[in-house]
Amino acid sequence: MRVLGIETSCDETGVAVYDSDAGLMAHAVYSQIELHAEYGGVVPELASRDHVRKLLPMIRQVLDDGGIAPGSIDGVAYTAGPGLVGALLVGAALGRSLAWAWGVPAVAVHHMEGHLLAPMLEDPAPAFPFVALLVSGGHTQLVAVAGVGDYRILGESVDDAAGEAFDKTAKILELPYPGGPALAQLAERGDPARYRFPRPMTDRPGLDFSFSGLKTFALNALRDELAARDDLEQTRADIARAFEEAVVETLLIKCRRAVEAAGVTRLVMSGGVSANRRLRARMDAMMRERGGEVFYPRPALCTDNGAMIAFAGHQRLAAGQHEPLGFQVRPRWALDGLPPVGAD
Repeated sequence: MRVLGIETSCDETGVAVYDSDAGLMAHAVYSQIELHAEYGGVVPELASRDHVRKLLPMIRQVLDDGGIAPGSIDGVAYTAGPGLVGALLVGAALGRSLAWAWGVPAVAVHHMEGHLLAPMLEDPAPAFPFVALLVSGGHTQLVAVAGVGDYRILGESVDDAAGEAFDKTAKILELPYPGGPALAQLAERGDPARYRFPRPMTDRPGLDFSFSGLKTFALNALRDELAARDDLEQTRADIARAFEEAVVETLLIKCRRAVEAAGVTRLVMSGGVSANRRLRARMDAMMRERGGEVFYPRPALCTDNGAMIAFAGHQRLAAGQHEPLGFQVRPRWALDGLPPVGAD
């Protein structure tokens, strides 16, 4: 089965084709970073309009790059949520229309299921069961995964997601948009011994997260140093390092608890923040000490992309799941409410 995947949940337009035998045949991602940079964040209406402009030419490009004829596509998968409603409608409308025109089934894909399954595009792929850490700009979740669609939420952020906290703290430090990667780069020059930020919600049982207080801690630290007229450039680097260390160690502690509670030796990490080098190194070391292993997608597939949507859609289409002729999008959509693959 050959599936075209379309991702338009936020500010990246992603298109890919996944084949049962050939694997990932072709994919492309267009980022709207330059479009939104002057506003310091994503402007939903501008994002939707840019998806309209870019999506159809990108589909043609991916088909051409892979030497794929439209008549060889067996199904279309599109992101139906969660995300920005206007952006979702662009991808869903075009995806459902193409499926109707080509006479093939279409399937609505949960954006976070796409991230969760993205490491399965790599070799080796993780075997079930495992615990997944989904860590991005909009979500931070720990999920017990028994199979495709068989998900149990173990913990999640009660306020800011980790990626959101990265971006907000970067803005406090006057770093360029997007803030997360810029903060991680600045942290490389920071002194890890100068500040110690709290590790939120690690002093109590449970697997939920809270990152909103860390940006306030960063703001107060910066204000104190501004009043003291200290070396501001080094101070910013030291604050970035302390913030990053706090987020990484918090995620590490919670993941250790999660794999212990679930009794598994495999951890999957996905989403934009999972590309953070310090997080990967610390998580690899922790799981090796436990005799386990961490799986994550290549950096290009950590951010929003069509490849993960094509793969997730392939799993459901191959099991006989598909949408009726109409379509709907879900800006809010619970991951643990999805039907398991094989369910009626």
